[in-house]
Amino acid sequence: MSLSPAPKPLLSFAGPPIVPLGLRASALVFEDVKSKALLERMHLIGPSTANVLVTGETGTGKELIARHVHKLSRRAEGPFVAVNCGAFSESLVESELFGHERGSFTGATIARAGWFEAARGGTLFLDEIGDLPVAMQVKLLRVLQERQVVRLGSRRPVAIDVRVVAATNVNLEEAVAAGRFREDLYYRLQVATLHIPPLRERPGDILPLAQYFLGVYGERLGLKEPALSAEAIDVLVRGHSWPGNTRELENVIHHALLVCRENVVRPEDLRLSPLGLRIATSGRVQPFEALHDALLAVFEDGRPDLYTEIETAITRTAYEFCHRNQVQTARLLGISRNIVRAKLMQCGELPNGRKLRAFVDPS
Repeated sequence: MSLSPAPKPLLSFAGPPIVPLGLRASALVFEDVKSKALLERMHLIGPSTANVLVTGETGTGKELIARHVHKLSRRAEGPFVAVNCGAFSESLVESELFGHERGSFTGATIARAGWFEAARGGTLFLDEIGDLPVAMQVKLLRVLQERQVVRLGSRRPVAIDVRVVAATNVNLEEAVAAGRFREDLYYRLQVATLHIPPLRERPGDILPLAQYFLGVYGERLGLKEPALSAEAIDVLVRGHSWPGNTRELENVIHHALLVCRENVVRPEDLRLSPLGLRIATSGRVQPFEALHDALLAVFEDGRPDLYTEIETAITRTAYEFCHRNQVQTARLLGISRNIVRAKLMQCGELPNGRKLRAFVDPS
């Protein structure tokens, strides 16, 4: 089953210009057996008022699932507010979520509602909930229990009518055991759970998704009836493990259409990450063998400042793999966020830092 509604605009709550939804936000595909089971579970959970916890690897489409849950709920006519908890700084998180009054801190020249109030009557999607500071987790728990918020600088509680859908790509049970996530908040969020299997575990979705991206990007590029060769289909379905999931598949198809000849995508047009290449006989991922070969080729070039170039390539690749999220990049590489940020600034990825944004879909 494929559901592909026309993308609707996202309205910025914080003030930036209108931004359209990405392709993944409209590419609902449930062809694989596991995906159909997920869809059935969404139809059971959607109409309820229970909080929902969506889990899955980076790039599997957790926001997409959250939006579909919202559409299935009795709040479908209300707003859908998406907030990335991984982008929060501890000094701003309370104000951004719960709002503030004028003069409550330096720079607060006007009173402003938080995202909980903005989502009144609809759904608040808290992405990367595992990155929320522990001190903020306590306040979030209280809001979920009391169903009211108190703006920063105020003593007057404001009642809220919001359904919370949270998402994470980390194991919250392990985070609870390690003391990085509150156990009581974990149980409050996971009243209902939806786990999105990685793309490699639902191969029945690969070709339908590829065809979807082929059609959309083909139209954008002005290509007439672009197609996948039989060999390219075999590589997509059986020759790659898709460590970047749906996001990686979209990028691969987009690139292939840019370089293919005669509107036909062939295996040589598919720019696949070495991390996902498979050995045909075993089907197992052999990333370090591919990395070993790639490094040997680089060493043969004899470039100056080789170590710096390799380090920069690793940092940039990890940053892209983590969807340009500094916290997740630091966790993936096993180094601090400050080191990641310094390296990204050094290689020009963060010339001016990042700005916090939240987007509201009024539909």
